[in-house]
Amino acid sequence: MGIEKQKLIMKETTEKWLKNGILCLTLLCCCLMVKAQEKKKKTVFVIVDGIPADVIEKVKTPYLDQIAQVGGYTRAYMGGEKGTYSETPTISAVGYNSLLTGTWVHKHNVWDNDIEDPNYHYWSIFRFLEEQYPEKKTAIFSTWLDNRTKLIGEALPETGDIRLDYHFDGFELDTVRFPHDEDRKFIQLIDEHVVAEAAGYIRKEAPDLSWVYLEYTDDMGHRYGDSKRMYKAVEGADKQIGQLWDAIQYRQQNYPEEWLIVITTDHGRDAKTGKDHGGQSDRERTIWITTNAAGLNNYFRQDQPGMVDIMPTIARFMDIRIPKAQAMEIDGVPLIGPVSISQANIQYEQEKIQLRWKSLEKQGKVKIWLSATNDFKELGRIDEYLFIGEVPILQEQYTIDVKSMPSSFYKVVLEGPHNLLNKWVVLEKK
Repeated sequence: MGIEKQKLIMKETTEKWLKNGILCLTLLCCCLMVKAQEKKKKTVFVIVDGIPADVIEKVKTPYLDQIAQVGGYTRAYMGGEKGTYSETPTISAVGYNSLLTGTWVHKHNVWDNDIEDPNYHYWSIFRFLEEQYPEKKTAIFSTWLDNRTKLIGEALPETGDIRLDYHFDGFELDTVRFPHDEDRKFIQLIDEHVVAEAAGYIRKEAPDLSWVYLEYTDDMGHRYGDSKRMYKAVEGADKQIGQLWDAIQYRQQNYPEEWLIVITTDHGRDAKTGKDHGGQSDRERTIWITTNAAGLNNYFRQDQPGMVDIMPTIARFMDIRIPKAQAMEIDGVPLIGPVSISQANIQYEQEKIQLRWKSLEKQGKVKIWLSATNDFKELGRIDEYLFIGEVPILQEQYTIDVKSMPSSFYKVVLEGPHNLLNKWVVLEKK
């Protein structure tokens, strides 16, 4: 081979390498730019205690209205399915734990504000986040210490020794800084203290998942019922939420972050006076949800969501993958993104289980699973499920003959393309 030809080959090879190198470098830069442009997902959920839906709709709440204009507002419900195994007291801590775990009281086992024996087999949203993303930061801002120490179960072996990265709570125990008075003014001052810290911390530190709890509205409801004092407390809570909203908007405008805020209440109040709660009247059960969430689905807009739907919504937004065995236990349905089925109903008669559901999609099939064990609740172990069959989603019903599988308990899971529903049959033991 001649020298000139060798030089030509070397030149062509060098140019080829150079072009390939430039192409690779360009692709690498594009990937880095795309990565840099990905927005980190952050969530704040707020529980404003004891505000019935009719009150939040009547009182002027400009900040909640702003948030709803970005996302949406809906009436929702607390209290499980009335008159069934899942009926849940409309009591504060009970509601908080239904939000945290996405389950009703028959699973999470918090029946009142004493929080005597939570069933930690049903994980909180904080534990799911920490298990999958240990590097992400968590925070709580709360009047009650029990929200962190008992409901989330911080530092307990039963909760995997979960530790929040930041807490600002327990001020109801500080009678020096916040001396208790008969009119509960100290709770209003604590709420102001909590919100100021939450807004400042979000603005500066931007934790990935935060819980803000405000109590004063419930205190005014208990003391004054449906009254100007109660309405004024609601207006004050709206201003406090405005501080959080301002902090979130600041973060979104100045950092590559996408924020979800969900605001709700834990229960309504009695229809007669507006002072009491705990029962199953419509007004006690009817709550509300306000959120800035994008992609709110037909389940949010057309059905009446429940308190338990907030947890799987946060999980979906934050890309938290819930293992199937645990997902089969969650009572809630995501309020964002695609949802296949809702409103499952179960009836047992003459050794047959009649299932019904509402299809939210026209295509796809529903897989049906059946178990006669409840090891998940009792032992934290995966139950033994029998695959019953698969039917078109539009069929919206199915009958299971359980003559060959006699039991006083059955657990049924409906698996749609985009979500799961579960129902129990609880019979009296003979």
